[in-house]
Amino acid sequence: MATDIIKKIEREQINKDVTPFHVGDTIKVHCRVVEGGKERIQIFSGICIARRGALVNESFTVRKISSGEGVERTFPLHSPKIAKIEITKKAKVRRARLNYLRDRLGKSATNLKEPSGRAKGALVGAGVAAAALLAEAEQKVSEEASAAEEAPAAEEAPAAEEAPAAEETPAEDTAHAP
Repeated sequence: MATDIIKKIEREQINKDVTPFHVGDTIKVHCRVVEGGKERIQIFSGICIARRGALVNESFTVRKISSGEGVERTFPLHSPKIAKIEITKKAKVRRARLNYLRDRLGKSATNLKEPSGRAKGALVGAGVAAAALLAEAEQKVSEEASAAEEAPAAEEAPAAEEAPAAEETPAEDTAHAP
């Protein structure tokens, strides 16, 4: 009984307009910062090196290099302090946690392999945004298919009348005859 109430409250707290991103992507996190009586947006840009948790407790860690030092910051995904998340660059990684980037220096700490071609399960884990994209694509394909079925039926009749029959002349192959 008590867990049902807690789960209901957690579902109400989930932010529905979160941009789907994965570990390895270079992202810009727009954070709301309150200084005195004023509020401003501060951008923290870096590579997402980890995601953890579920529902309201989901969080992610972003790492950047600032003045030669590695700086990491962990953000709660559904926090009202996060204005938006922008994806700068997608990357293809084969791990859930990129802790090995902590030992690297220079470009090797910030450059990851870019995806090429169509990735397996590209829409898996993308949530609501992926479902919306799939629905749009299916709708567009069905509209094109219905338009393609109606258009040829109207065009076939005049096309047959306009095209004159080509006369065939027998080829003279007397040179090859025995």
